[in-house]
Amino acid sequence: MLTDREEAGPHSSALPPSAWVARFAALIRPGGRVLDLAAGGGRHAFFLQRRGHGIVAADRDVSALAPLAALPGCSVVAIDLEDGGPWRLGGGFDGVVVTDYLHRPLLPALPAALAPGGALIYETFAEGNERFGKPSNPDFLLRPGELLDAFGAALSIIAFEQGVVAGPERPAVRQRIAAVAAPPETVSLPAL
Repeated sequence: MLTDREEAGPHSSALPPSAWVARFAALIRPGGRVLDLAAGGGRHAFFLQRRGHGIVAADRDVSALAPLAALPGCSVVAIDLEDGGPWRLGGGFDGVVVTDYLHRPLLPALPAALAPGGALIYETFAEGNERFGKPSNPDFLLRPGELLDAFGAALSIIAFEQGVVAGPERPAVRQRIAAVAAPPETVSLPAL
């Protein structure tokens, strides 16, 4: 079975970070440790490493991440995130970034993986994307409001969007959330 990343195309460290990740990266504690879950080619891991963060990049295929593993404060973990096993990536992360990947059994583990004040930045495809191409498998498409439902009780939601996004190659239906493991009145919002 293909993952949504495989259906949509691979990430690349040569690609710029997603605008959503770039916008909300300031929510992550300066110098904090970040988990790039399903890191692909590492475009977000490299972006965050250049911002001074320690990185744990996790994916099933880590061949494109070898240059990251050589950088100070960075590690690469080869892991099958969909093998049905328990969460094995630890916790205490100041940030967790997930883009173009959805495996619903992992969603409950993400808030628990955050340190107090840690930020979750998540963006992937949603229902309706099938009219624009891949991914089109409903297993890889979020239902309306699904990220709010998954994280709203455990985290303070800073921003949420869902709808059609114009992309560099084609439009896509996306859902995105930025949330923190802290009361909202203690969170400094990034500038627009």
